Amino acid sequence: MINQDLTASNLKQQATRLRKFLASKNIEIGHSLALEAIANQHGYRDWNVLCSKLEPEEPSWPEIGDKVSGTYLGHAFSGHVHSVHMSKMPNIKRYTFQFDNPVDVVKSDKFSLFRKRVSSDLSNELKSVNTKGVIDNLLILDR
Repeated sequence: MINQDLTASNLKQQATRLRKFLASKNIEIGHSLALEAIANQHGYRDWNVLCSKLEPEEPSWPEIGDKVSGTYLGHAFSGHVHSVHMSKMPNIKRYTFQFDNPVDVVKSDKFSLFRKRVSSDLSNELKSVNTKGVIDNLLILDR
């Protein structure tokens, strides 16, 4: 297996640094070629083979009190994590968020209903899921 410190995001950062270095020497390459070069540097045939050897990255779950932002029912929000609970489903957690400003949860011109605190089950992709664990994108956190 590959070095524990190497993750897809770290390797992508290496590719970005390689592109910047080469650009400073008037050598322009695309990001995909930089990724291939990084894979070759680590002894792999190509980027896809290298990625297949990486350990999956542990999701970076927000914790109680963390500042968060994203969209809820298509409305941008910012706020903080009020509570977190484990779920019976793998890679799913139940979050309650306290918004800085209330969000209208009704899609109607006739009336509005503003909420400042909402709860949602989130996948390890930080997207809301329904009761069967299928991503429904009602709430999406920015990374």
